[in-house]
Amino acid sequence: MAKATHVKVTIRECHGNVEKMIRRFIKKSKKARIIEAVKDRRQYKKPSVAKKEKRIRAARQRKRDEQKRKRAQERRNRKI
Repeated sequence: MAKATHVKVTIRECHGNVEKMIRRFIKKSKKARIIEAVKDRRQYKKPSVAKKEKRIRAARQRKRDEQKRKRAQERRNRKI
């Protein structure tokens, strides 16, 4: 069973700005992959296809994380 996802946006964190609350909610739900999960469950996907997509997604994430680390390292080196 998949873990339950709770996306919550409070008035306090958006200082009462409704538009900001909506944007923040959309951003949090995308990060939690709620919409993607619903779309994935609509149609059956062969296990081999699911594995392949998961592998590609993980490779992309590793690449992004590596770029993020490099940029952070460059910023630290500039400050010294």
